[in-house]
Amino acid sequence: MFIPEIEKKPLHEIKKYQESRLPELLEYLNARSKFYRELFLKNNIDIRKIKTLEDLTQIPVTTKTDLQERNDDFLCVDKSKIVDFITTSGTLGAPVTFAMTDSDLDRLAYNEYISFSCADTTEDDIFQLMVTMDKRFMAGLAYFLGLRKLGAGVIRTGPGLQEMQFESIQRLSPTGIVTVPSFIPKLIHYAEENGIDYRNSSVKKAVCIGEPIRNVDFSLNTLGKKITEKWDIKLYSTYASTEMGTAFTECREGKGGHHHPEMIIVEFLDENDRPVGEGEPGEVTVTTLGVEGMPLLRFKTGDICYHHTEPCTCGRNTIRLGPVIGRKQQMIKFKGTTLYPPAIYDVLNEMDCVENYIIEVYTNKLGTDEILIKVGCKAKMAANEWEIKEHFRAKLRVTPQIEFLRPDVIFQLQMPSNTRKPIIFIDKRNN
Repeated sequence: MFIPEIEKKPLHEIKKYQESRLPELLEYLNARSKFYRELFLKNNIDIRKIKTLEDLTQIPVTTKTDLQERNDDFLCVDKSKIVDFITTSGTLGAPVTFAMTDSDLDRLAYNEYISFSCADTTEDDIFQLMVTMDKRFMAGLAYFLGLRKLGAGVIRTGPGLQEMQFESIQRLSPTGIVTVPSFIPKLIHYAEENGIDYRNSSVKKAVCIGEPIRNVDFSLNTLGKKITEKWDIKLYSTYASTEMGTAFTECREGKGGHHHPEMIIVEFLDENDRPVGEGEPGEVTVTTLGVEGMPLLRFKTGDICYHHTEPCTCGRNTIRLGPVIGRKQQMIKFKGTTLYPPAIYDVLNEMDCVENYIIEVYTNKLGTDEILIKVGCKAKMAANEWEIKEHFRAKLRVTPQIEFLRPDVIFQLQMPSNTRKPIIFIDKRNN
């Protein structure tokens, strides 16, 4: 297992290392980024006085709205240096284009090299990538580059198509898979329906992307339990985003995603952009290191997490990131209760009668939040509706509206032709 030397250092040495890289980043942004040059000027910021991580609080945060409204002003290189154009998924608004240079792609490969190494991957592994590499999607490309740098084998099947996934598993014997974790129960169901002995297949581990598989105490959540109770494979959770071009990946201990300090500076901020302490939820805010095309400074991701600073028994001393509690913009105020979508997913994932679902949030006539859950079941039965509502009352103390549709209809709603990953939360509120 490869661990970069900086990740073995005490936290105070990691901090000193990151502070040594700050001046270079700030000078680069001031010289090359129209957005940040104007930000420094408008706020009378003398970048020479920003010397510590604490000094970063003198600089206003960057938001997704900034990226959407001034996308081109973040570009720091001539267009002739761009070798790849990537866009965000647009989950929380209009997609943003990121321009990647050759150096940025090397950085991306290194990030996934150390991330897969964190997840106990070696050159002897073969990973089946159940994610797209087209549609300007960063993640699929990143996984491929990282595994290639590691010397591991790669099978690029893309998402969906359970029959093809098992054909590849049976013929090519991958040791691991990369997938959205909610797809794994669908694989299990297909295997059971078709007499496939998936439990004794070559697959021994799964790198899970895009959805949490753990609770805040690091125990497996409902989805994680549903997978491991059926299929004895090792699950590794990850957290990443296109904007930061970096991943927080779990090691074998399963105690949160490890921070890679050579790649990114991370802060955890409250609603007033003040740092929160360990044990308090905060919005993940990142400053990228080593990015050439479109580096970001104090970018607020919108994701709310806990962070942990005690050393890990794997040998890393870096900050560990807990599972995403929710996204700030997706917070729901429903009948006096504050909810985030993951809490709703967890309730639905517990029920065997629910095959798939989409959650819609909208503003009712009173101007408050309303929740409609479109549920895919094999048959609409009054007993199912009663069970679902009772489960919500017991777990969350509130009951949303329920609409039953065929599972294949829900699947089509989740995967419209222009999407790259399943859509299970739709926000229709008046903002």
